Amino acid sequence: MTVSRAINRPELVTKDTLEHVREVIARSGYVPNLLAGGLASKRSRLVAAIVPTIGNSIFAEAVECLTDRLGEAGYKVLLGLSGYPASREDELLATVLSRRPDAVFLTGITHSPESRQRLLAAKIPVVETWDLTPTPIDMLVGFSHEKVGRAVANYLIDKGYRHLGLVWASDERAAIRRRGFEDAAAERGVTDIKVAILPAPGNLKLGREGLAKLLDEAGDLDAVFCSSDALAQGVLTEAQARGLAVPGDLAIMGFGDLEFAPYTYPSLSTVRIDRRAIGLLSAEAMLARFGDRPFEKIVDIGFEIVERAST
Repeated sequence: MTVSRAINRPELVTKDTLEHVREVIARSGYVPNLLAGGLASKRSRLVAAIVPTIGNSIFAEAVECLTDRLGEAGYKVLLGLSGYPASREDELLATVLSRRPDAVFLTGITHSPESRQRLLAAKIPVVETWDLTPTPIDMLVGFSHEKVGRAVANYLIDKGYRHLGLVWASDERAAIRRRGFEDAAAERGVTDIKVAILPAPGNLKLGREGLAKLLDEAGDLDAVFCSSDALAQGVLTEAQARGLAVPGDLAIMGFGDLEFAPYTYPSLSTVRIDRRAIGLLSAEAMLARFGDRPFEKIVDIGFEIVERAST
């Protein structure tokens, strides 16, 4: 019984006992039949996570924290990549739900009616992330993209920038940030905002192309907000290649606060999202539901504008 408990409910045994059981299993080459155990307990010990990409650390870090916390409780994470736009989400959800996961982690709040119905019918914990809505499928850990856009517009205008441009990836959450930015700017009397729309996800090459397009077509810009730090890095590179002083001639703002942002030259102003908190709080929400413990239905983790040298 102790071995079974250590495999299926590791949180119920002591750390020493768990380590001993794992050592014995490793020496013997034993592979537990989780399917059989799942049939008996009605638990698969499997959680499905669907994200657009892991090529961007903004999602990878959230998944890493989710995986680590669930792993401590004896759960494994099955990862699916939906791409941009989330064209593969329906197919992925149909596949993973057929494996009877104990919970699902989703990126975003926009899903097809078919996927939404499948998730509701599964009657398992579902955590939507990276966005905010008063009507989640089940639980939600995220932040308001509209508020991010509004906050950045006000930040740049407060610093005296009036000729604004956007270098922007074509994904739905970025589109919400853009609307917030444009609405807040219009309220401050800034309406002629130049926009370069690029395929998602953004990268350094596309960032360079985006700024080149804006400067060649619009010319008169004093600040550019980018939908990701990756695009902002490209914008910074293109500005320097054209001999523009940053921020003297052109201020540059990113989104995400990726690892390289403090180390570009000049260092990149950006918007910090606590992506590790998204993964950890999502795991805690699932574990609370597994244990019939209360957990907030909607958790708004907020965001932080990080001012560095580029603005």
